[in-house]
Amino acid sequence: MCGIVGFTGARAAAPVLLGGLERLEYRGYDSAGIAVFHDGAIQVEKVSGRIARLREKTEDGALTPGSAGIGHTRWATHGAPTDLNAHPHLSNDGRFAVVHNGIIENYLELRKELIRDGYVFQSETDTETIVHLLEKYYDGDIKTAVMKTAARLEGSYALGIVCTDTPDALYVVREASPLILGVGVEENYFASDVTALVSHTKNVIYLDDGEFAKLTPDSIKVFDCTGCEVKKPVSRVTWSVEAAEKGGYEHFMLKEIMEQPAAVKAALTPRIHDGRVQLDGFELSAEELGGVSKIIITACGSAYYAGCSGRYAIEHLCRVPVQVELASELRYADPMVDEHTLVLVISQSGETADTIAALRECKARGAKVIGIVNVVGSTIAKLSDHVLYTFAGPEIAVATTKGFTTQLTVLYLFALYLAEKLGRIDADSYAALVKELQHLPRRIQQTIDMNWQLPKLASRYASHSLFFIGRNTDYAVALEGALKMKEISYLHAESYAAGELKHGTIALIEENQPVIAVCCNEALMDKTLSNIVEVKARGAKVLALSCKGNKKIVSQADDVIFIPRVETVFSAALAVVPLQLLAYYAAKEKGCDIDKPKNLAKFCAKGHKTRLIRSPTRLWRYKTLS
Repeated sequence: MCGIVGFTGARAAAPVLLGGLERLEYRGYDSAGIAVFHDGAIQVEKVSGRIARLREKTEDGALTPGSAGIGHTRWATHGAPTDLNAHPHLSNDGRFAVVHNGIIENYLELRKELIRDGYVFQSETDTETIVHLLEKYYDGDIKTAVMKTAARLEGSYALGIVCTDTPDALYVVREASPLILGVGVEENYFASDVTALVSHTKNVIYLDDGEFAKLTPDSIKVFDCTGCEVKKPVSRVTWSVEAAEKGGYEHFMLKEIMEQPAAVKAALTPRIHDGRVQLDGFELSAEELGGVSKIIITACGSAYYAGCSGRYAIEHLCRVPVQVELASELRYADPMVDEHTLVLVISQSGETADTIAALRECKARGAKVIGIVNVVGSTIAKLSDHVLYTFAGPEIAVATTKGFTTQLTVLYLFALYLAEKLGRIDADSYAALVKELQHLPRRIQQTIDMNWQLPKLASRYASHSLFFIGRNTDYAVALEGALKMKEISYLHAESYAAGELKHGTIALIEENQPVIAVCCNEALMDKTLSNIVEVKARGAKVLALSCKGNKKIVSQADDVIFIPRVETVFSAALAVVPLQLLAYYAAKEKGCDIDKPKNLAKFCAKGHKTRLIRSPTRLWRYKTLS
């Protein structure tokens, strides 16, 4: 995964591109580059490493004059993160430069063909095939060259293109990778993410798959895959540039942890009216809902663990069976899905490729799909039958925090909504749980405020491999807590269902082994306490996480983190917060790059397979393979 940005206007392009790349650096940060048109030629500057090196090389863009250009920050997939493999890539004749986010799956076939045709490759990337195809198909009509090039590409891509023959124009193409156009005054932009645009404009256009566009300072023209112009609505970004800045915090991750009370409130407030949950845009009738035989939740990474937590709330309140499936597995699993299946698809970006593929597979089998996403206009939002937005706002740190808690919040809302629609909850219990849900933002803030000792505890426990244990909802929290520790501190951390310790994993417990025990489920407290006793008997030191006032846990654990008392069905939204902070402070003590952990990026476009189908006009259209 990578980040791309482009600008055309009357002012210098390079400073705009560099600023945009810095806001996209969470999408990839092992190399970066810009290409700017000036004096009849395209000047390319690129470096391995961070964007700060590119700033230094170009003297903040001063050495790269020109008013139209493209930029790229890379997460290497094809070829090592070197200067040569960094984007942008130039055509052999110097007429075209290209930046690319995504994967070209048939690049080896194209590369061999182009080498036979005499084109010389400078890099190991799949992207360089694109720029040579443009040169091959160009006969003076760049629009046709772009269309013919796109027709040859299989995979996922968002492309930014400049050509010396159209000095103030940018060309962009989208297929299965995010791409947003920014609408300015006598200047226009494109980017992988709206975070790169909001300091310049809040008016944006979301491209659909198979569309391409031409941007000049005065106009934006969007075309479908046959070259016909299409009218696209202009959307308004509702959050400010300050939301994408650190705001005085040392890291974006810490800022986003601290934003969770406000983010959860933003997810709740528009959906609770007069003591009832109302989900706008979700219009399945009670009869249709009654025909649902099971619910499948599918996602990747932390979104999958949010689904694991939400499953307990849905099953407990609605008495409907819920499966939680990794999207990367579900898409290949020949799933038992039909018109009686309701599928919840969770993704922060709305662009997670495996999740998109799983969504398409389930829809093809007749399931109704509800997308739970943060990004308006994202692919999952468009493909779903219904969409529930999380309203988390921009999340810059690679390791998600407020994205997770807002996904959980939406799942809680859905569980209550469905329980009422199905008549599975009495009026008093419903009213009490809605009220409890409305208290979540305040209780998350209390959780943050009451755990000032976490830096010291991180130093004590995050010294080597850690085990996280829990039962039921607590096990789901432990899964996410272990992932956070792995992601940003690079410490080995594994989560186990506490009841499974005797079935083999307790053999790994030895003297001074750190164990993080999540014990917020009151009904299972005694069971989890027995597991704490078991690991301590084998020399483990135990940091427990429990609800305030739990005296039993104090007598057994070496140290305790507390959260406010809360209904067990909603406890995961509170319990995960101290584990996020524990991972943060562990990573900080180790000197890790917290916002940009090694080998990770915000979402990956790999794995999205497409096949070319020729239309009668020999132009392209696409069918996604299951």
